[in-house]
Amino acid sequence: MLSDDSSVRSATDCALPYPQTVVAGGYRATKKYATAAGVCGFFVSVPDAGAIENIMVMLASLASRIQSRAEEIYPDMLALRREIHRHPELSYEEFRTTLLVRDYLVGLGIEPEPPFLETGVVALLRGKGDGTRKRRLVALRADIDALPVSEENSHGFCSLEPGKMHACGHDMHTAMLLGAAKLLTEFRDELQGDVLLIFQPAEEKAPGGARPLIEAGLFERFCPQAIFGQHCFPSVEAGKVALSGGSFMAATDELYIAVNGRGGHASAPHKAADPVLAAAHIITAVQHLVSRVAPPHEPAVVSIASIHGGNAPNVIPSTVTMSGTMRTMNESLRARLKERLRETVAGTASALGVNAELEIRTGYPALINDHAMTDEAEGYCIEYLGKQNVKESEPLMTAEDFAYYLQQVPGTFWQIGTGDGQAEQRGNTLHASTFDPDEKVLAQGAGLLAYTALRFFM
Repeated sequence: MLSDDSSVRSATDCALPYPQTVVAGGYRATKKYATAAGVCGFFVSVPDAGAIENIMVMLASLASRIQSRAEEIYPDMLALRREIHRHPELSYEEFRTTLLVRDYLVGLGIEPEPPFLETGVVALLRGKGDGTRKRRLVALRADIDALPVSEENSHGFCSLEPGKMHACGHDMHTAMLLGAAKLLTEFRDELQGDVLLIFQPAEEKAPGGARPLIEAGLFERFCPQAIFGQHCFPSVEAGKVALSGGSFMAATDELYIAVNGRGGHASAPHKAADPVLAAAHIITAVQHLVSRVAPPHEPAVVSIASIHGGNAPNVIPSTVTMSGTMRTMNESLRARLKERLRETVAGTASALGVNAELEIRTGYPALINDHAMTDEAEGYCIEYLGKQNVKESEPLMTAEDFAYYLQQVPGTFWQIGTGDGQAEQRGNTLHASTFDPDEKVLAQGAGLLAYTALRFFM
């Protein structure tokens, strides 16, 4: 560990004070989380009317050069994505993908860190620096695991692993971050800080991969000033991105209910304690929690998604099991709904002469994007893609363990479009067996990540 390298955490506070003075195009400017004179992140401190124009020209040139190079390496990213797609691996089993990522990074001259977990890769890409003793660090993250889904696409690179598929775009994310790594090595002389590359395992299965990485010492070893990530969304048109500050994705909890009664003949229900009837009432009762416990302005979902009980038309079973999910956007409502769920399930069952056991498996927390970092990233996206291709996203009730990083480091997580406006009508949705993202987005996604890292240090 180098004593003068603050990319690696030391006993001192790693936070850097803002604003910071930078030099762009020969003009001194102060960087803040704000927008001034049409250039994201810069307040020009000299009264020269040409300074803003010079900065804009410099940034436009940087974006153009990255875009051109990203298009040139697109075939490499396409090959990487298809290789990963053909060999999907479930959460905590991503050994082949881990080796592919490590080998590619080594080929770029980036040495992966000693493993934090059995799978996944963390690597530090060192930039030129800005000439100061204190180095700065930004983190970029991609997830690498697949889903237990049998692919039903007809393209020539379908999954070769029965019952496994990259149905959530993690193959795209991995290829994009590898592409960004290649771009950043080529633009290293303009990289005024270091970049932490996180290829994270096990996003799809609780407890996920982010929390174990953090618990294994990721942010004790490294001290990023910001973290950024992106996720493919077929509901967003290819070529566009969508961002949202604050609460962006929901906290998720899994619900498991066992209703225990007394079985009997269906012709004599008065001699049984019917768990099927009780289960039906429980399903109805928990739906009222969203409308009567959650405030009208607070998003919340309680869904019972499976129910199992009995196997004959004339037999009342003794047990019915159900499972479902609860989604919320803040921790106080989350706790309140958990309390009321327990009361509702137990009370409804008791009123109908049976008993019910509720298990709530706590999942990921709500993903809260840092407002300042979201504004910063939105500016980068506008500079790189054009204002017409940057949208504001509504909060989503999906969940993501990127939320754990954001509890430790300011950052933001955005949607990168992979659809054509009609993707959902054709079944091209996340987690579907026919999910088929637009691969041309690989160049855009890699370039945007690389530009974000370069731009963050300016």
